[in-house]
Amino acid sequence: MISIPYQIILASQSPRRKQLLEQLDLPFTVKTKNTDESCPDHLKAQEIPIYLSQKKADAFMSDLSDDELLITADTVVWLNETVLNKPENTEHAHQMLRMLSGQKHQVFTGVSLSTNDKRVSFYDETEVHFNHLSEDEISYYIQQYKPFDKAGSYGAQDWIGLMGVNKIVGTYFNVMGLPVAKLYHELKTNFQSK
Repeated sequence: MISIPYQIILASQSPRRKQLLEQLDLPFTVKTKNTDESCPDHLKAQEIPIYLSQKKADAFMSDLSDDELLITADTVVWLNETVLNKPENTEHAHQMLRMLSGQKHQVFTGVSLSTNDKRVSFYDETEVHFNHLSEDEISYYIQQYKPFDKAGSYGAQDWIGLMGVNKIVGTYFNVMGLPVAKLYHELKTNFQSK
């Protein structure tokens, strides 16, 4: 178990990130702010979530105390050199899931750990292989699970992950939105009590 001499703040509305951080047995509180999630068009793959995790952190820095450590994260689905963010509506979700059907794609999560003295940013990558999805399966999933808060319009931890994902190369928790093993390592390396 590591000893972190900071009050940890998770700056995320994601219930999945909260659940994963709880499972690391580190005490933390959750604070959220609405942040503009646009980014420059030239950014690719892992550059996008790293940029966005830093942008989310910047929104909190003026409020951060010297004894606080802020965790911000962003997850993107990357398919054929294209980023798939959260869907705008039902039709957009259908379109994304049709694109993912029968294909492999990458999930990148960027994380920034910020104090008033230091910022460490990193990412993790996981390759996800999807089975072919029928139109009925896609419609059922969207109607029942409403994946509008999820990059790529899906959550690997729910119904579509159970029936639609046939292979994952890399860490599953990264696909859920937080690469907890890397997070633990970076906290231990950069922020643990000496």
